[in-house]
Amino acid sequence: MSGQAMPPRGAVRQRDAARDDVATLINRFLGFVAVEKGLAHATQLAYRSDLAKYQDFLHARGIDSLGGVQRTDVEDFIASLAGEAPHSVARRLSAVRELHRFAISEGVTGSDPTLGVRPPKAAQDLPDVLTIDEVERLLQASCPDDAYRDGAAEAAGQGPDPVALRDRALLEFLYATGCRVSEAVGLDLTDMDMDERLARVTGKGSKQRLVPMGSYAVAAMRMYLGIARPELQARARSKAPELQAVFLNKRGARISRQSVWEIVRDCAARAGITKPIHPHTLRHSCATHLLQGGADVRTVQEMLGHASVTTTQIYTHVTPQTLIETYVMSHPRAR
Repeated sequence: MSGQAMPPRGAVRQRDAARDDVATLINRFLGFVAVEKGLAHATQLAYRSDLAKYQDFLHARGIDSLGGVQRTDVEDFIASLAGEAPHSVARRLSAVRELHRFAISEGVTGSDPTLGVRPPKAAQDLPDVLTIDEVERLLQASCPDDAYRDGAAEAAGQGPDPVALRDRALLEFLYATGCRVSEAVGLDLTDMDMDERLARVTGKGSKQRLVPMGSYAVAAMRMYLGIARPELQARARSKAPELQAVFLNKRGARISRQSVWEIVRDCAARAGITKPIHPHTLRHSCATHLLQGGADVRTVQEMLGHASVTTTQIYTHVTPQTLIETYVMSHPRAR
């Protein structure tokens, strides 16, 4: 043996304890998902929030090492989230499960206490959907057709506010493509192919897909990109204007998700739409109207970027009015 003194046994245990410490492992895991897996920033923030809640729960139980976590602890943690929406609980459990799998891969623990733990089943609530008439009213409220179809008027500086043109293009794009808000605000000019009527969007997990645009959306986008966007870009307060983003805010910067929410809300109010509405409502409406128009579920799944066809199938619901009409027409004793 060498002449080096072996470290005291207590010191070894202390290093192991530090390596097993919940907070330390969480930080290492967050670094792993950021660097090794390259997850989106929003996903990283969700992991951080979920695991902070899990850490607080374990700390309250006097558990400071993942090696000391039992399946009953994970089940009790899920039970403590009873007041949250089922999808939120499922997301938190997924984060906890990934953390324990990471601990196993790092050799910190030898078993996974999350095995067999199931999140509560989410109620199959039907998504909020606009009728085709309501969609038309919403679009008209953003910028009426006759206000932007006369290209000569806009070119002469007599057209509508560029913000109105942007709002119309944004809403047309969301409804035409069924994109998520994050996908729309993240669009760059290089993602648009107006001649082919296609847009390349980046969805969850940084997965990219191509989505088609109809003639109405293309017309609104051409008007916005040709007339309104240059004016908004010129309003940029910084010396370096936004050169890449498709949708700009009033100050010439990339538009935010919160701003899109406000645009949808304000246009809905002007259109007299009283039902709850948010940007995702246009995504729901796009999917529903596609399926009602005869599109197959697999195609809609691909267009919306759903990982599972099960998610897409929630849009195959039958409206009460359609149900009544079909019943009256079909049932022998309904009339």
